[in-house]
Amino acid sequence: MALIKSNTVFTSLLILVALFGVAVGGTVHKVGDSSGWTIMGANYESWASSRTFQVGDSLVFEYNKDFHDVTQVSHNDFELCESSKPLAKYQTGSDTISLTKPGLQNFICGVPGHCDIGQKLQILVLPASLGPVAAPLPAPVRSPTTSLSPSPVVNAPQCQMGPSPAPHSAASTSSVWNGFSFLVLSLFILV
Repeated sequence: MALIKSNTVFTSLLILVALFGVAVGGTVHKVGDSSGWTIMGANYESWASSRTFQVGDSLVFEYNKDFHDVTQVSHNDFELCESSKPLAKYQTGSDTISLTKPGLQNFICGVPGHCDIGQKLQILVLPASLGPVAAPLPAPVRSPTTSLSPSPVVNAPQCQMGPSPAPHSAASTSSVWNGFSFLVLSLFILV
């Protein structure tokens, strides 16, 4: 009887741990919120600037597939609203795109004219969080200069993607739960 009870408890805890592990994965971002992926009433630049995107997150594009698509393009093609050389193309009307690498990611509607009137999305995907113990990178060391003139400014792309991510993110929470899950599972195997 004790063996059956311990197997039931073990199985229940294993299921519970697995469910918690799945529940704290990356963030799912519904593009355009309630407006979805459309040319009507959505400002995707503003939408993106209010969020932080990390590797492990995903984007959900919901749209009418008879009138729109989702075309992933290079930065240059994004600026030109050019869809003839897509990196990827989605046409189901409900597409989930996993963010698997850091850097700029560019999406447009490939229907002629839609990108030109604002149906385009550029996001900056940050690396997955290393957890709460990650130390910040030190500032670069500047060598002394004899000139009093200002340093030359290098033209760099401007990214206005909103606030920096909070130190406690879904990815760090996921790491904590994964560690906790492993600990609990190990304890039950040993018992």
